[in-house]
Amino acid sequence: MIYDKDGDKYDNMDSDERCKALVEFALPYNIAQMKKHLERYRIRFDKWFLESTLHESGYIEETVAILEKGGHTYEKDGALWLRNTDFGAEKDECLRRSNGFYTYYAVDIAYHRNKFVARGFDRVIDVWGADHHGHAIRFKASMKDPALGIDADKLDFVIMQMVRLVRDGETIKVSKRTGKALTLNDLLDEISVDACRFFFNAKPDTHLEFDLGLAVREDSENPVYYVQYAHARICSLVKMLAEEGFEVPGMASADASLLSDEPAVNVVKTLARYPDELRTAARDYDPSRINRYLVELAAAFHKFYNADRIKGEEVPVLLARL
Repeated sequence: MIYDKDGDKYDNMDSDERCKALVEFALPYNIAQMKKHLERYRIRFDKWFLESTLHESGYIEETVAILEKGGHTYEKDGALWLRNTDFGAEKDECLRRSNGFYTYYAVDIAYHRNKFVARGFDRVIDVWGADHHGHAIRFKASMKDPALGIDADKLDFVIMQMVRLVRDGETIKVSKRTGKALTLNDLLDEISVDACRFFFNAKPDTHLEFDLGLAVREDSENPVYYVQYAHARICSLVKMLAEEGFEVPGMASADASLLSDEPAVNVVKTLARYPDELRTAARDYDPSRINRYLVELAAAFHKFYNADRIKGEEVPVLLARL
């Protein structure tokens, strides 16, 4: 790909020049690919922030200098350390190595300070993998350093568990070390976007087993299909009755007292819970709660659909059920 675009222009460069040139080529290319794949997944970030801006602007150096002035740092073997134990952490953290380079920890602190102080975020929610659970605890402690001017209580973490991909009962082996991976874009060639979003939207504190076979099944065992089938039934029913002159009535014009049987009442009760389900999902940073609610609502609707006839009923009953 690089040769197709630039030929052998990099061959005669020294290593530093070549590295810089390749970064300048690869960074915008890969970011464009990320955006393309995320859009396919129906995710759009309003703001893309490059770590390089923190380095180039001197913001990391400025942040570390602020920490030094705060009095909770010390030097050891030529390196600069944050005395994180002052804020309840189990160990201290290196900010600047003996060779003068800043650590990722220092960069992370600068990045979060930039969000809170420079950009005025009211709250920051970090979504990290379970393998960084211990790091999250230590980092939260660092945010308590008064020198940063940050309210650490406004930084929250959602720790996601690991994902296991399964096909035909066998785990698909992936490894960052060996470079063997299944990308999201590859997965979307096989599984629908709706199914991918539904299955990946799992409860954060539980391990996720993504069964690729289940995700494409068209039966009630597949929760995505189950929910979509309920929606399809509703759309078909509404369209069919509209052709006969019946429109979905407003609540005021329907006689709710005619919905007295258990399946109909259960649908109404389940629908009435939606605002609380939405608020709880937002409060707990758990959008998967809406997944579970939709499956429950679909089950209630399917039971109602099979038990209570709508088409052909007396008009008052038809409108109430519609």
